[in-house]
Amino acid sequence: MDNIQDRTLPPFPGIVRSIDEIRAMIGEPHPAVQNKVINQIDEHAQAFIAKSSLFFLSTSGANGLSDVSPRGDSPGFVRVLDNHRLIYPERLGNRRIDSMYNLLANPQVGLIFIIPGVETVLRVNGRAWLTNDEELLATMQLNGKSPIAAVGVEVQECFVHCSRALKLSKIWDTATWVPEQEQPDTMVMFRAHLALNNITLEE
Repeated sequence: MDNIQDRTLPPFPGIVRSIDEIRAMIGEPHPAVQNKVINQIDEHAQAFIAKSSLFFLSTSGANGLSDVSPRGDSPGFVRVLDNHRLIYPERLGNRRIDSMYNLLANPQVGLIFIIPGVETVLRVNGRAWLTNDEELLATMQLNGKSPIAAVGVEVQECFVHCSRALKLSKIWDTATWVPEQEQPDTMVMFRAHLALNNITLEE
């Protein structure tokens, strides 16, 4: 399989290589945007997280490769312990545990919290730790079963992100949703990807 990292030449034209080039294209941010970042979970951020049923987790491993993974549950599944710490459950999934592998090698994580119907998102960046403390896990049970582990995050940055992306995508406008009969068949995609790796999924 082609490995982009092995290429000696960039795979795209017009590669930008410096912050100065970026600033020349984009300009400087408004002071309010520059200074909106706080280093704690204040009461407004706590209220946002309490209503969020979905967040996206960004991690990166020792090899530099990055990963983004969704986490979803009932609102309140992410618990704010105090102004500087939050924790969420890691429930049994497909057992790939990509995110867990990564944060053991590199504890820096990014989280984007989403509330259905709300176009603004909340971003949290910080350092993460895996814990299997039984008493702590017991507080995050689902249907009477504790998660296999939990991830605690010490918050370093917290800020709201503008609504431009979700507004332009019209993600919450049901009129724009792909009809069920036109949606990608992910099982077909799954089998095709296995076939590319010379693996056949038995019925």
